[in-house]
Amino acid sequence: MAKSLKWMFNPASPFYIKPRLDRELLSWLWRFNRACNRRQVQLAMPLIRDLSMASLRLYDELAADGTEFGLEHKGVLMLYKTEAGLREQVADGKAMGEFGIEARELSLSEISELSPNLTVDALGGVYYPQDGHVTPMQLVPEIARRAREMGVEVHTHTEVLAFERSGARISRVVTTRGDFTPEEVVLTAGSWSGVLARELGLRLPIQGGKGYSITFKRPLEAPSLPIVCGEAKIGVTPMIDALRFAGTLELAGLDLTISRQRVAAVLSGVPLYLPDLKPEEMELVEIWRGLRPCTPDGLPFLGRARHIDNLTVAAGHAMIGVSLGPITGKLVAEVVSGEKPSIDLDLLKVDRYA
Repeated sequence: MAKSLKWMFNPASPFYIKPRLDRELLSWLWRFNRACNRRQVQLAMPLIRDLSMASLRLYDELAADGTEFGLEHKGVLMLYKTEAGLREQVADGKAMGEFGIEARELSLSEISELSPNLTVDALGGVYYPQDGHVTPMQLVPEIARRAREMGVEVHTHTEVLAFERSGARISRVVTTRGDFTPEEVVLTAGSWSGVLARELGLRLPIQGGKGYSITFKRPLEAPSLPIVCGEAKIGVTPMIDALRFAGTLELAGLDLTISRQRVAAVLSGVPLYLPDLKPEEMELVEIWRGLRPCTPDGLPFLGRARHIDNLTVAAGHAMIGVSLGPITGKLVAEVVSGEKPSIDLDLLKVDRYA
């Protein structure tokens, strides 16, 4: 907690809160503080595990159907430069083991065996072999393509402005590309979901957690598996033809301004652990930022809205949106179809902060 408090006021730190007078933010932080306890972790972890494993199986099915999006099952390696950081992650790994998540502490020689082409500057690491990764910029267009093949109309660059209701139903969705008369509405607008929910009288406490990624053309020195630079909280992910550095979490509302200071912190952090990956020697593709939709208790909202018959909410996935995308889609389909959800959604109730 002391480390987090120190980070909160440092604009270059992994976790930063942009200073501002915002009642919604203060309320969110109060609820976040209440959720930071062992009981909440014990409740949430089995559900996150089940959702994650189910999602990975659905990714496997999607890949088996011929959809190419760079799915690989190579696990993820957490590297640490300090004894304190390594010990903390080893303890976390043991705790994860209680929920059936495999974690192995690795020495530098074992890390070399895992990824022989990797030069590492660290004391050691913890390896989670059950993890997988995809190439997001290939995944989303492929899903859209598959959806169109099945008869789905995809309207890009279409902003929702308002809703009209008739009794307990949404009768019209007003957008920048015209109005739509829906049979069912799924509210899944990321960090903007809370704003749209207010139009419908719903309270979804979601804060945008801004993160940055820097993508390069994949160099020869790219690691063969995803790596997290532990103390720096920076992820390094190899993709089909790219290498991506990603990190930081900044509670800044819906502000999409790019901070050069925070980008520089990500770029300078990676070579401290992986000295062969020098940003100045790699070909830059894109500097990007996005808003992760963060809920106070770390769990998404998923299910029917209580007082609107044709509204389903799926929002607030924070940093695991890509991880939980497939199972979220399946659960939404089950809810909309009136089927019993294949995973218990009690902890994800849409009205839990009503």
